Amino acid sequence: MSELAAHVGLASVLALWFALVWRARSALRQPRLRGLWLTVLAATTAITLFQPRIVGRLASAGIDVHSVSLVRNLIGVLSAGLVLLFVIDPSRTPRLRRYVAVGMTAALVSLLVLDLLQVDQASAGTASAQRPASASSAYWLILIGSHLAGDAVAVVVCWAYSLRTTERDLVWSLRLFAAGSVLALVFWSGYLFHLYDPAPPLLPYLSVIMGVHGFLRAASLLVPTAGALARSAGALRTIWRLWPLWRDLVTAVPHVALARPRRTRLLEVLRPRHPLAMQAHRQTIETYDALLTLQQYVRPDAYERAHRYARRAGVREDRLASAALAAAVDEARRAVLAGVPPSDPHPLPGVTHGSPETLLGIARMWPAMTGVLPRPDRTSPARPR
Repeated sequence: MSELAAHVGLASVLALWFALVWRARSALRQPRLRGLWLTVLAATTAITLFQPRIVGRLASAGIDVHSVSLVRNLIGVLSAGLVLLFVIDPSRTPRLRRYVAVGMTAALVSLLVLDLLQVDQASAGTASAQRPASASSAYWLILIGSHLAGDAVAVVVCWAYSLRTTERDLVWSLRLFAAGSVLALVFWSGYLFHLYDPAPPLLPYLSVIMGVHGFLRAASLLVPTAGALARSAGALRTIWRLWPLWRDLVTAVPHVALARPRRTRLLEVLRPRHPLAMQAHRQTIETYDALLTLQQYVRPDAYERAHRYARRAGVREDRLASAALAAAVDEARRAVLAGVPPSDPHPLPGVTHGSPETLLGIARMWPAMTGVLPRPDRTSPARPR
């Protein structure tokens, strides 16, 4: 279990530092994210100095374990105070923020004074690497009480705020932060018990809990990045799936497109003219505009004929409508390319509002349903006026 705790701890430290470096530039520019970033920075530093291997490396470099423990304890209390400052609304409770700042300062000064007053210094070595810098009970209670207060408030406030906001990234960031705070509460409660009753089997389990807490803190910081990646992946999927339909329709109705399609779908993905979200939106709008134009070339019975054909061909029931729309639109497209004169528009079912799901459904059936209806006759209009 000790080996597992060491691996989990180091992995969480790496994840935390990666998240901090990755989000540093954007977080420090935005006031509402700056507090979260600084809070995670302080917690990451304390968690890093909690790892026995790292403490051992520092001891090998000539830094005594007592100094490492003291710095870790002070930064830990600082992180607990920053958590409170992060979750307290500064516009509503400025006095409460001042009280927190004063309390945090008092706790830091108290730890320093108690450490200076202690008589028996903890011996340097890996055995004391994860213990507080002082053996004083008052020191322990101030240290752990600060963490418990900060994490308890964070759980309540972050969860409550997550229920009020509709911004998905913020909701997940707050909930992951709250979940990490729950694990921190478990850790510090168990750590206090361990200090008064140092049972050897307990500390490795607490170290694993602290490591998972670190992963959750890193995840709360990386939520905006994960959200952006998910949106980009969704846009990329839309571009890829819609491309054959979009290319064929804007080729037949070129005036709806801002730019001509590239030669292949892969080029459209690898060399987009716009950011992926804008590219997907543009292709969706242009496909819908092309469908509206092509309704002037749809024959009155095209949808019904295509629906009967799709049913005979064994198309799944949930895809029959999309298959019929694809065949009817393809017939209208070929009518334009054949030079058939337009007529009164014949609206197709489900296309009126331009739902992206409808367009993607048509795109899914497009390769299978093109050319299944008879070729339009150039000498006759799509529909009598």
